[in-house]
Amino acid sequence: MCYTFSMKNYFEKYNIKISNEKIEKFEKYYQLLMEYNQKFNITAITEREEVIEKHFIDSLLNVDNVDGKTLIDIGSGGGFPAIPIRIFKDDLSLVMVDSTGKKCEFLKAVVDNLKLTNVSVICGRAEDLAKDKNYREKFDMCSARAVARLNTLCEYCMPFVKKGGKFIAYKGNAQEEIDEAQNAIKILGGKLEKVDNFSLSDATRQIITIRKENNTPAIYPRGNGKERKKPL
Repeated sequence: MCYTFSMKNYFEKYNIKISNEKIEKFEKYYQLLMEYNQKFNITAITEREEVIEKHFIDSLLNVDNVDGKTLIDIGSGGGFPAIPIRIFKDDLSLVMVDSTGKKCEFLKAVVDNLKLTNVSVICGRAEDLAKDKNYREKFDMCSARAVARLNTLCEYCMPFVKKGGKFIAYKGNAQEEIDEAQNAIKILGGKLEKVDNFSLSDATRQIITIRKENNTPAIYPRGNGKERKKPL
């Protein structure tokens, strides 16, 4: 139980109010992350307090901005920010997408062990899934954390967002990326809504919200690696 209280205190240090029940889920999550990390190398951050701050809390810095009912998370990896957000938002329907089979196996184990409902894991590439009518422009929100530069990331993510929804990108200091992504944002039907700035103990965080104002043209994402090789 001492772990429970120490983790809770850490959350409250960042003004994140959390119940003991949710803290228990984060404890299970941490244990699973450490267990699977020995086999799959999911994260380079393994020290307990660093995981709490740089993964859990980092994912929740802007949790109040998550106001829709459906979220798709692209390049989920170890589950950040998607799983911390889902632990907080009980009524959220979540889809996590990753192209690495072992990471998908880990994500499914977390979902099962934490008994998270309305959560699914898809092992595949965003540029392929975005062409599927069952997923294209079907979500209130799309999130991504540290997957690619913002102009590339927009092309992967914005096709999933329905008109009126939003794409939320989790970044470090990203002003240069924001500037270079303006063309991509416009082409893909979006508008930069806001940039929220946060500080962790040794780092700056920027969370970028892009509102979807128009449908994304059917040609995007282009596929075959063009999103990275020749960003919009």
